[in-house]
Amino acid sequence: MTLCHLLFLLLKKKMTLENIVSQFEKKASNAAPIGGSIKFEVDGQGILIDGSGASNTVKASDEEADCTISLTAEVLEKLRDGEINPMMAVMGGQIKITGDMGLAMKVQSLMG
Repeated sequence: MTLCHLLFLLLKKKMTLENIVSQFEKKASNAAPIGGSIKFEVDGQGILIDGSGASNTVKASDEEADCTISLTAEVLEKLRDGEINPMMAVMGGQIKITGDMGLAMKVQSLMG
């Protein structure tokens, strides 16, 4: 699953935060531990993937993370519809990544 497909799951209006966390759990549980923590923030809703232990764990949380990826639902819609390129969205400030950039680069393999 690509980052865009994952973000599309987050955008579905009928999905609750619990359902979103469940989708992350299914993908992250099949991946090797990422060696740190990544938090996705979509319009203030936090989802933490913690891969600092023996496995990746996922929960709804606004805790601090080694890497935070922040974006709006509007940007998600544009990503889903192919109106913007993820790299261009980062370079244009529509997606903000703070912290460990190495962890941000692991998102694709984590969700694959």
